[in-house]
Amino acid sequence: MNANVLIVDDDYNICELLRLYLEKEGFRIQIAGSGTLALEKISAAMPDIVLLDIMLPGMDGMQVCREIRKTSDVPIIMLTAKDDTIDKVLGLELGADDYVAKPFDPRELIARIKAVLRRYETKHSDVKSVNYDGISINITTYELVLGGKKVETPPKELELIYFLASNPNKVFTREQLLDEIWGYEFFGDSRTVDVHIKRLREKLEGFEKGWELKTV
Repeated sequence: MNANVLIVDDDYNICELLRLYLEKEGFRIQIAGSGTLALEKISAAMPDIVLLDIMLPGMDGMQVCREIRKTSDVPIIMLTAKDDTIDKVLGLELGADDYVAKPFDPRELIARIKAVLRRYETKHSDVKSVNYDGISINITTYELVLGGKKVETPPKELELIYFLASNPNKVFTREQLLDEIWGYEFFGDSRTVDVHIKRLREKLEGFEKGWELKTV
């Protein structure tokens, strides 16, 4: 796999350990020791995936994730020494694709990287859109159009409404939606789904014609 990985971590030893394992797997590596430097590298050349530590000097990983998601849906795996459900929920709400707590097994991290990249490539392989009266959701261009006007929508919100619109008249649990949209089993607080649904309802208000986003 020849993907370009950006490692964002201020711990030199962890960066070099990850470089060693990832280069053996054929990945190309960039390293940034701060959030500011990471955003500069992303602006210069978008990586294929970002490994993002939460505890960074200055701008922390959550802030960096928020800034990345303003312009890109590049896959992000959060890294942290804090195995805290609140951190996991916040990271997922901000658009992270996966979450790994330190200390981690490099082989498991590599497996997660490959899985996230496969999902991302599959998602972007063909033009995919769903259209109903008053709404158009395009998962290729990541556009939500309501009443003929494009509505700025974070990637995870758009992926969530696309999945629901692609499976009409079906009921999904919060855990199923976490697994489908965020790509792995999430054991913990599932309120991140509620937050995303609430934000989508606010965007969709007034456009529901013959369809609705319904809680059962």
